[in-house]
Amino acid sequence: MARSVDSKSHPHAAAKRPVGRAASGALDGDQRKTPAVSLSSVRHAFRTIVWPRKKLIFLGLVLISINRLSGLVLPGSTKFLIDNVIGEGNTSLLRLLLLVVGAALVVQSVTSFLLTRLLSVEAQHLISILRSQMQKHIIRLPLYFFDSNKSGALVSRIMNDVEGVRNLVGTGLVQLVGGILTAVVALFLLIEINAQMTLFAFLPLVVFGFISMKAFAFIRPIFRKRGAIHAEVTGRLTETIGGIRVIKGFHAEPQEYDVFERGVNRVFQNVKQSLTATSLVTSMATLLMGLTSVIIMGLGGTMIIKGQMTVGEFVAFTLYLAFLVTPIVQMSNIGTQMTEAFAGLDRMEEILLMEREGEEEGRTVVLDNVRGDISFEDVSFAYEEGKDVLKNVSFDAPAGTVTAFVGSSGSGKTTAAGLAASFRIPTGGVVRIDGHDMATVKLDSYRSQLGVVLQDEFLFEGTIRENILFARPGASEDDLLAAVAAAHVTEFTDRFDDGLDTLIGERGVKLSGGQRQRVSIARALLADPRILVLDEATSNLDTESEAYIQESLARLMSGRTTLVIAHRLSTIRRADQILVLEDGRIVERGTHDQLIASQGRYHQLYTYEARI
Repeated sequence: MARSVDSKSHPHAAAKRPVGRAASGALDGDQRKTPAVSLSSVRHAFRTIVWPRKKLIFLGLVLISINRLSGLVLPGSTKFLIDNVIGEGNTSLLRLLLLVVGAALVVQSVTSFLLTRLLSVEAQHLISILRSQMQKHIIRLPLYFFDSNKSGALVSRIMNDVEGVRNLVGTGLVQLVGGILTAVVALFLLIEINAQMTLFAFLPLVVFGFISMKAFAFIRPIFRKRGAIHAEVTGRLTETIGGIRVIKGFHAEPQEYDVFERGVNRVFQNVKQSLTATSLVTSMATLLMGLTSVIIMGLGGTMIIKGQMTVGEFVAFTLYLAFLVTPIVQMSNIGTQMTEAFAGLDRMEEILLMEREGEEEGRTVVLDNVRGDISFEDVSFAYEEGKDVLKNVSFDAPAGTVTAFVGSSGSGKTTAAGLAASFRIPTGGVVRIDGHDMATVKLDSYRSQLGVVLQDEFLFEGTIRENILFARPGASEDDLLAAVAAAHVTEFTDRFDDGLDTLIGERGVKLSGGQRQRVSIARALLADPRILVLDEATSNLDTESEAYIQESLARLMSGRTTLVIAHRLSTIRRADQILVLEDGRIVERGTHDQLIASQGRYHQLYTYEARI
C-alpha cells in the first residue's frame, strides 16, 4: 500500500542522473578563480551565519565599542598630564586623571573578557553545528559521489573547512568593526589637534589600504587551494593507514613515504605563498608607518619650535596616531582571517548545494507496507556516457521469491542488484517496487524494509553486539540472541572471554573473514527486511561454516524477496529463477535444472566450477 504526499505527476526522466563528467560527483571546484571576497559569499554568510546570531553580535559590537572608546582615554589624558598637571603643577587634576584612567582600564579588562567569553564560545558552537550539518548532508549524497571522492578527503572537508568561520561570529568580525570605529574616532581627534599633520599621516594609510586589497585578492584562491590539498593529503593518509597490511605485505612503505612527502610539500608550498603575501602586507605596513612617523616627527618638531603646538598636543597626537594606525594594521590580519573564512564557506557551499539522495523532484510515493514485488522494465544503466553496463534488462522478481544473478566479472550483476536496492537510478527504463516507479518512491519508506549482506562485509569499530544491533538499535535481547543463534555467531563468540561484548577493532580486523560474514548475516536477520540483497554471503566461509549459514539463509530468505549476486553457483541451486548476464544483457533465465538441461552459458559456468 502506498500513498502520495504530492498530487503533482512527474516523469521518470526528471529523476534520472546524467552520466559522464557532470555525474562524477568529484569535487573539482577548487580550481575556480574567485575574487578576494565575492558578493554572493558575503550574502550567504550574512544570511546563514551572522543574521541568526544578530543579538549576540550586536552585544559584541556594543562591548567592542565600549572597549575601544575606553582605550582612547589614556592617550587623551597625556595632553592634560603634560600641559596642565606637570606644566601648571595642578595636583587635583592629577588625581582626577588617575581615577578616570584607572576606571577606563577596568572597563577595558571587563569588556575584553566578556568579548572572548561570549563570542569565542559561540564561534566554537557554530563550528560544531556546521560540522554536523556537513556530515548530515554528505551522508545523504548519492553513491556516485562517494565513488568519486576519497573518504579521508571528505573527513577533511567536514572537520577543517568550517574552522575559518569562527572569525565571522567570533572576535574577528567584531574586532574588524571595532578597529574601524577606533580608527574613525582617532581620525577626528587627530584632525581636531592638527588637520595639516593628519593629512600627511593619512596619505600613507591610503596607499597601504590599496596594497592590502590587492594582496587579499591574491590570497583567497591560495586558501581555497590549501583546503583542497589538505583534503587530498588527508585522504591518501587515511588510505595508507587503512591499507597498512597490503603496504607491509608488498614492502611498499618507501613509496608511501614519497607520496606523503610530496603531499606535505605541496601544503608547504601553498603556505609559503600565503606567508609571502601576508609578509608583504606586513612589511609595507611597517615601512609606511615608519615613513609616517618620520613625517610627523619633522612636522611636529617644527611646529613645537614655532609655538604652533604644545608638547602635550604633540604627544597626544602621536598616541592617537597609533590608535589610528594599529587598528588598520590589525585589520589586515583580520582581513586575512576573513578571507580564509570565506574560502572555507565557498568549499562548504560547494557540497551543501549538491542535491541529496532521495530529494529529487517527483519522489512523492510513501510505501506503508512493502510486499516486495520487483520488476525491471527495459532497464539500462551507464556509469559513463556511451558505456552501458546494463542494456535493456527486463525481469520480474515476485514477492517472496529468490532471484540469482550469474555471470562473469563485469557482466552487470552488482549493478542490477544496486538498482533494485535503489543505490542507483537507471539511465533508461523503469525499476518498479510493488508497481511503483522506484524513481517516485521516497527512499526512507523503501529502505526501511531493505536488508543487505555484502561480499565485502563492513563492520564498525566496537563490539560484536553493537555491530549486530546496528540494524535495529531498539531490538530486544531475545531478538538479538535469536539472530545470533540463527547466524551461528555463538560458534565463535563462546570462545571469547567477553562473548558478544568482544571488541573487534576497526572494520572488524580482529575477526576472520568468515566470522565477519556471520556477524553481517546476524545483522540482516535482526533487521527482518522484506527485501534482501545478498552479494555472495557465503563467499568467505569455510565448508563447515557454509553449511551452517546456508541453513540460516534459507530461514532468512523464506517469505522475502531475495536478490542474490552469485559467484559460487552451488549456493543458488534452489533459487526460483536464475538470470545469466553477459555484457550487460540477460542471455539465459530459468531454474537451475532448466538451465543445466539447456546446456547453455550457465551449464558452461557450472561445469567449469565443478571441475575446479
